[in-house]
Amino acid sequence: MTAGLLAGIAGLALLDSFNPATIGLVTLILLLPGGRSHAGRGRRGTGQVVLALGIVAGAALTVFALGAAIYAAAQGAAVAGGLLWVRRAAFGLAALALLAVGLRRLRPRHRAAVALPSWFSPWTAVPVGAVITAVDLPNAFPYFVAIERLVAAGTGWPVALLVLAGYAVVYCLPCLVLLVVGLLRGDRVRQRLDRLYQRFGAARDLPASRTTATVYTLGALAVAGIAVSV
Repeated sequence: MTAGLLAGIAGLALLDSFNPATIGLVTLILLLPGGRSHAGRGRRGTGQVVLALGIVAGAALTVFALGAAIYAAAQGAAVAGGLLWVRRAAFGLAALALLAVGLRRLRPRHRAAVALPSWFSPWTAVPVGAVITAVDLPNAFPYFVAIERLVAAGTGWPVALLVLAGYAVVYCLPCLVLLVVGLLRGDRVRQRLDRLYQRFGAARDLPASRTTATVYTLGALAVAGIAVSV
């Protein structure tokens, strides 16, 4: 394990940390009525911290556990081939997701408001964070690149596990920063988050857009091309 390799993996983890799934969940906890009601029935502070830390813990556990599993699988006879197909699957799933979004923009539709489910609580925060992160991982290209670099460098198990644990911590840093700033700055942060929510999470009628559909479709074709060529 060289300093250059460690710095490169840290950079990949930082890039990977700006993901919409876990950050969006923490935003809902700070902002939405569902988040406030479950965070101690309107009491901010401790309840929100418990919920958000549950999400973060679930995300970190998923990143570490799946990373360890992929690393273990890559230690087999078909190391290079196995990682190659992992990358192809990741890019392929991303291409399908882009194509699905593009096709949906070909016709008008009503987008329901994004909200925390009624059963969301401190008891379900960890598994929700784990599941949401697992669903989002196929789009986490830096994650697979980092594991590939660990395998290519011949990193031993103890060091690899430490690096994967560190990757999981860095992956969750934006969520932790958002939580701390949201609790310290209070209404000022929530006002800014509310503007983002009104743009991306509030209920609204979306008109059909061939231009948007074309952009997503071209993006899907480009990502599919990368999946075939890697």
